[in-house]
Amino acid sequence: MTETPEDGSTGDRTTLHRPTAQVADAAPATAAEQTRPPALSTEPAAAPEPEPEPETSPAVEPAEPEPTQPTPTDPERSAPEPTEPEVADPVTDTPPTAQLAQPETAEGLPATADAAPSANGTTPTRAGAPVPTPAAVASVVQEHPPPAAPVETVTAAGTDHAQWGRVDDDGTVWVRTSTGERSVGSYPGATADEALAYFVRKFEEIEGQITLLEQRIRAGGVSPKDADTSITNLRDGITAAHAVGDLDALTARVDGLVVQVREQRKQADASRAAARRAAVVVKERIVSEAESLSTSTDWKRTGDRLRALLDEWKSAARLDRKTDDALWKRFSHARTAFDKHRRAHFAELDTQRASAAEDKEKLIREAEELSSSTDWGPTARRYRDLMTQWKARGRARRDVEDELWARFRAAQDTFFTARNEVFSARDADLAVNLQKKQALLEEAERLVPVSDVRAARNALRSIHDRWEAAGHVPRDDKDAVEGRLRKVDDAVRGAEEAEWKRSNPEARARAEATVNQLQSSIASLDKEAAAATEAGQLDKATKAQEAAAARREWLAEAQRTLAEFS
Repeated sequence: MTETPEDGSTGDRTTLHRPTAQVADAAPATAAEQTRPPALSTEPAAAPEPEPEPETSPAVEPAEPEPTQPTPTDPERSAPEPTEPEVADPVTDTPPTAQLAQPETAEGLPATADAAPSANGTTPTRAGAPVPTPAAVASVVQEHPPPAAPVETVTAAGTDHAQWGRVDDDGTVWVRTSTGERSVGSYPGATADEALAYFVRKFEEIEGQITLLEQRIRAGGVSPKDADTSITNLRDGITAAHAVGDLDALTARVDGLVVQVREQRKQADASRAAARRAAVVVKERIVSEAESLSTSTDWKRTGDRLRALLDEWKSAARLDRKTDDALWKRFSHARTAFDKHRRAHFAELDTQRASAAEDKEKLIREAEELSSSTDWGPTARRYRDLMTQWKARGRARRDVEDELWARFRAAQDTFFTARNEVFSARDADLAVNLQKKQALLEEAERLVPVSDVRAARNALRSIHDRWEAAGHVPRDDKDAVEGRLRKVDDAVRGAEEAEWKRSNPEARARAEATVNQLQSSIASLDKEAAAATEAGQLDKATKAQEAAAARREWLAEAQRTLAEFS
């Protein structure tokens, strides 16, 4: 029996292995080969395999029967496996006879070759590779007998996967499936339990891959597309698996994963559809707001808001190309329209600012010409006019405006500084004048109340003459002192008017005439009332008496007026 691994497996438990075994009668070997020691005879005998087998120490895989046509030799499989241990087989301490029959490589490990049994049952090998004889194989097996106790093939869960397989007398391992039995390979030089245990481990490797994929699908750690690819690979691997166990159960679990993936795909599609609908709402809102802002003239705030809307657009989910492009065109058009309006506005503003700068240059030239004037009043009024024109011209560009204003302000300051210096010197003289006028005010205020109108008028006339001679007072004090003098003038004028009323002869004559007329009227009414009473005309007497009473009141007032002229 010879074993030639077909797949070149390195013992990686994450991939499916498809070992093949070349079962044939061995050809007679040369005498040198019969006496040659095993390739790894210098290594200590390995202990019986622990259970479960460590994943870092894979065994040399047995091979399954292949078609009768020879398989080409793979150069890579002639080299030592990088992860294979240097011990021959962890199941027994006897290396597989296929390794004993092949030459050693440079590293001391046996080189392998792919071969298939021929029609007459012989196993072709590579050119030049000696074939061991049955006697050589028997001697090696006797040197390294298998362990006494077979390896258990029951998993941690208590499942006996070995019940799904059997081993023929010739060492061929079979697995039972729903479609019947099929050969999965052979393990030369080992017991039936050891051979089954090896192929059970292959089954458990596939089962572990399915469990891992189930966990990843449940956790959402794999996309539906990648899950479909993994499921297809697992299903293909189960169909051609060189393993012993309930392969139909693994197929059912894989089919269950198909249902889970289909449901996850539906959920993912629904989530994407909901996300697209939400993204449409978000982008429609962004576009609508941008369109409403496209005619805004609040340039700073609107520009900031449009930039914020662009950031929101970038963070929103993408839609289908047609919808996304249509919304983007609207959004871009709104932003472009606003930008055009803003550019046009600022272009016009630049024109206005340039014109304002030219006009202000003219105002500055006039202001600089007036800065040396000593015609204080008219020049100060002209500067006020220039300031009014300056404000009406609008603003130039910020940097230009600041420079122009500095020049205009400097011209004004030059003039008003010179005027203030002159006015300061003048104010010193005005302070003396103020003291004089305050003394005149005290003298004038002593004339009130007026007792002698003629004397008061003469004294006030003298005060006015000296007031004018005193000259100007400070501007801030002028209204106060003139107001005090005005009150004295009013008091004297009132006294004069009262005196005139008392000494007016025409008014006195009118008052006397009024008194005489009223007295005559009252006497006449009294006589009329007496005559009416004697005649028994009571109504006429009453009316006469009432008229006389009214005239007596008038008479009293006229007499008081006449008394004022006495």
